[in-house]
Amino acid sequence: MSVRKIIHIDMDAFYASVEQRDNPELRGKPVVVGGSPQGRGVVATASYEARKFGIHSAMAAAHAVRLCPDLIFIRPRFDAYKTESLAIRAIFHEYTDLVEPLSLDEAYLDVTENKPGNPSATLIAREIKQKVKERTGLTASAGISINKFLAKVASDLKKPDGLALIAPEKALDFIAGLPIGKFHGIGKATETKMHRLGIRTGADLREWTEWDLNKQFGKVGSFYYNIARGVDERPVKTERIPKSIGKEKTFAEDVDSVEWLTDYIGTLSDKVADRLKREEAEARTVTLKLRYENFESITRSFSPGQTVSQAEEIAELAVRLLRETEAGKRKVRLVGVTVSGFVREDTGSHGRQLMLPLK
Repeated sequence: MSVRKIIHIDMDAFYASVEQRDNPELRGKPVVVGGSPQGRGVVATASYEARKFGIHSAMAAAHAVRLCPDLIFIRPRFDAYKTESLAIRAIFHEYTDLVEPLSLDEAYLDVTENKPGNPSATLIAREIKQKVKERTGLTASAGISINKFLAKVASDLKKPDGLALIAPEKALDFIAGLPIGKFHGIGKATETKMHRLGIRTGADLREWTEWDLNKQFGKVGSFYYNIARGVDERPVKTERIPKSIGKEKTFAEDVDSVEWLTDYIGTLSDKVADRLKREEAEARTVTLKLRYENFESITRSFSPGQTVSQAEEIAELAVRLLRETEAGKRKVRLVGVTVSGFVREDTGSHGRQLMLPLK
């Protein structure tokens, strides 16, 4: 079996870069695409000039402007970003049809076998970066390696406008020296727990048995065990199955009425059920998300033992979860409803319903 050649392409500060390209007056200035700091806005993307002040995506806009009073806020233009994204994906397909978009601004490509017949994934990545720059005026960073995990890590190494290769023979040494917080798939909470257990690098992680990692972290422990050894067999999927479907809303004013929240949960459940119908799926788990006025976020989940797909069913479970929170006693600034654990009709198995793998 030949070694796979995987490229991860990640556009640099995508939304902000589109705005700076289209408006020369914004170039070289700290720019944020997102909501207004006068309201409840959050940062969607920050330009690299803004990032120097510690500003990052998902940060409250009001906090961002305190870090940089000269910050320029731009309302998102998603139609423009989608147009550019489609143009960029067309470039990817000049090289391979094995393209897995993760969002508008990043994707995996499997170029083990590719349309130009180029044996060098690094040269392909360089060509793609050049074409993206020529056709869109935007820059991308690329990571190249033998699997998705390593390619994703590599694309972050030399941002912006970077290109990095983690060669097969160097993969294990690279992972050994990689800080655990740099591992794709390990978030802040897991990083903190790993530090508490004495796991600070890939070498430390490699000392743990799969059994012990599963005991500490559940089934994802097997994933940690494998990536510490450079093993990631996940294929590049051209059709992505969503792990969850959710809708949420941040309110202009904090809400302390449980009745009002109950009604709004019904509205969100309608939207979630519509998407479920389009996906031809049913869900095993319903999750309610609340964010209180002090920005503390909580989630509550329930699996009823049978699948749900109708808006009324989803809303009933979400409202039941709402009663387990402090809503009514504490003001709420955001509410969200999410379903997961999907079951779909498998037409290739005589109509039998199968549980989709959740990764």
